[in-house]
Amino acid sequence: MLYREAGQFKTTYAADQQLFPIRQDRIAMAILLAAVFVGVPLAAATPAIAGAIDFNYWFSGVLIPFLIFSLAALGLNILTGYAGQLSLGTAAFMAVGAFAAYNFELRVPGMPMLLSFVLAGIVAALIGIVFGLPSLRIKGFYLAVATLAAQFFVVWALTKFGWLSNYSSSGVITAQKLVVFGYTVDTPVKRYLLVLAIVSVMALAAKNMVRSSIGRAWMAVRDMDVAAEVVGIPMVKTKLLAFAISSFYCGVAGALYAFAYLGTVEPAGFELELSFRILFMIIIGGVGSILGSFLGAAFIVLLPIFMDLSAATIERSFGFALPAGLVSNLTLILFGALIIFFLVVEPLGLARLWQIAKEKLRLWPFPH
Repeated sequence: MLYREAGQFKTTYAADQQLFPIRQDRIAMAILLAAVFVGVPLAAATPAIAGAIDFNYWFSGVLIPFLIFSLAALGLNILTGYAGQLSLGTAAFMAVGAFAAYNFELRVPGMPMLLSFVLAGIVAALIGIVFGLPSLRIKGFYLAVATLAAQFFVVWALTKFGWLSNYSSSGVITAQKLVVFGYTVDTPVKRYLLVLAIVSVMALAAKNMVRSSIGRAWMAVRDMDVAAEVVGIPMVKTKLLAFAISSFYCGVAGALYAFAYLGTVEPAGFELELSFRILFMIIIGGVGSILGSFLGAAFIVLLPIFMDLSAATIERSFGFALPAGLVSNLTLILFGALIIFFLVVEPLGLARLWQIAKEKLRLWPFPH
């Protein structure tokens, strides 16, 4: 009974087209933003709560990677979910962003950190346009194989050309200190707030983008590219713009991955396995959904933690040790089973299940 549209009248086009047309959704989003921006940091600063919960672990090991992977999944979802262009090079574009931000900070004295992130995203976008050119001639799995070339080429280039890693013998780079507007971001909670702010702004931009004429052009190309071209949608501009914006998002995610999460990265850390992991996020979370990118990232990040906690509980309860590697193998099996389930039963993923639940709430307790 609480989730109702009764009495909420739209008298203007702007009111009808707003991001959250239902009042309850706006209230829920305001509460969520207040909780993540204010509530979580305040809880971490409260001694009574901080003594019971290891917030450093939750910030550094859970929340920050969740946000960064959400941003990378959002970039892939723009390309695959909205524009319909398959890609297996997400990790490569993240690597470009990480190494580009490192080199901008290293070689341009006084470069603002946020500007380095933006320029790193632009460099990744340019690389994405280059590897997006095959989309003008091929599509489907053939395009996925073509983008796979980006994955191998970028990792090879970062390893081959020592200048990109400041001639590090192993190719490993150590990110510079995070300084934003003269303010040193040196604690887990500060890094969390920085990443959260960047991801929130870029998610809002993506949400508005897919509702604009650009997003409608992407979806027209995704549904039937021949018909889209017949009605006047420019194929070259639309497809390459999708590759550029997607790569920009992945590049910024890669820069945050290096500077706010790991601190030290190497080309081998951006292998094909990372691209597949991000692809699994949008499959499980929901292809063609902004919310699905966050749900899928949360699932992929939290499931191994849940499995480890479950294994520890079983070992304490029954007094025996599980075989080494069993939990990790079960996690991979569960990943595979869930991917098959969502591809067969609900291709739109967790986001669609959430949408169905909201539709049921709007009608409850009436059957129809």
